[in-house]
Amino acid sequence: MIRKLLLAVAMVATMGLAFAQVDVNKADQAALDSVKGIGPAKSKAILEERKKGEFKDWADFESRVKGIGGKNAIKLSEAGLQVNGKSKEGAAAPKK
Repeated sequence: MIRKLLLAVAMVATMGLAFAQVDVNKADQAALDSVKGIGPAKSKAILEERKKGEFKDWADFESRVKGIGGKNAIKLSEAGLQVNGKSKEGAAAPKK
């Protein structure tokens, strides 16, 4: 019984993290990896590019990170990724 309760609490806590907004200019690799559609290789590429300077906006992010185009950016935005606290224009509200 206690195991089930602990499992339920852990699942709720994990779900809460999965829906959090993640700013590409502030997030560490773990936070970036938590965004659906970003894996370890993509988060590493984002962090490497960010070392050259913060991303100014979505267009800057898309142009500097290989493999991030308009459609992909919309999907990432809908999954909770933000650039300077802003979602991608044309993206639906983050899915919950």
